[in-house]
Amino acid sequence: MAAAAMDCHQAVTNGGHHKDGDAAEWKQVAELRAVTEAQDPACKDEDDYMLRRFLRARDHNIGKASAMLLKYLKWKPTAKPHGSISEEEVAHELSQGKLCLQGHDRQGRPMIYGFGARHRPSNRDMDEFKRFVVYVLDATVARLPPGQEKFAAVADLKGWGYSNCDIRAYLAALEIMQSYYPERLGRVFLVHVPYVFMAAWKIVYPFIDDNTKKKFVFVSDKELDSTLREAIDDAQLPEMYGGKLKLACEM
Repeated sequence: MAAAAMDCHQAVTNGGHHKDGDAAEWKQVAELRAVTEAQDPACKDEDDYMLRRFLRARDHNIGKASAMLLKYLKWKPTAKPHGSISEEEVAHELSQGKLCLQGHDRQGRPMIYGFGARHRPSNRDMDEFKRFVVYVLDATVARLPPGQEKFAAVADLKGWGYSNCDIRAYLAALEIMQSYYPERLGRVFLVHVPYVFMAAWKIVYPFIDDNTKKKFVFVSDKELDSTLREAIDDAQLPEMYGGKLKLACEM
């Protein structure tokens, strides 16, 4: 293990050419790699930035970060047996236009626009839904510009009602994002939120980790325009919010 730690340290300080972050944190990344690789050699395939996200997600506790990373390494080949999710595997979910991956915010974070009223538990298969969440997250990560590790989202709940309420799906999506894509979410703006949604939110909220809770922002209709324009440039803001971007998933 000591040799592995030395190899990791060299990769971080030499081959990795890491400039961002401090040396102490990258040293912890090397320690995390050594601990994890000793239990699962598949860790060799993950880059240092991936390990750093897991480390940060567990407040730099190497034991907890390693447990989280090992869980991810076990999940990955079962969730993505072919290395990625194809469009064909999530065709039904894609056909509903419930999520749109377009544009960036002012920080260069790729945007996801979700439309809660287009999702119905009566019209979804849970296994396909989980694949869809992975598909969307991977597609969003692929759009990240150099130096950016996070994405942002707008969850539009206009027209959301009891027929759209799907606690099982919300918790499944949350579990995938928090456990297997840590430190990827930058911010979520919840807009056009109907009062009835708050009952569902109260059920889901305890399952959101403390760091992630701060990233959910409820936006009142009165503050919608100013909030979104402050976060997103006019050219990148969808037409439905007064901008110039035409969303491909508009229905």
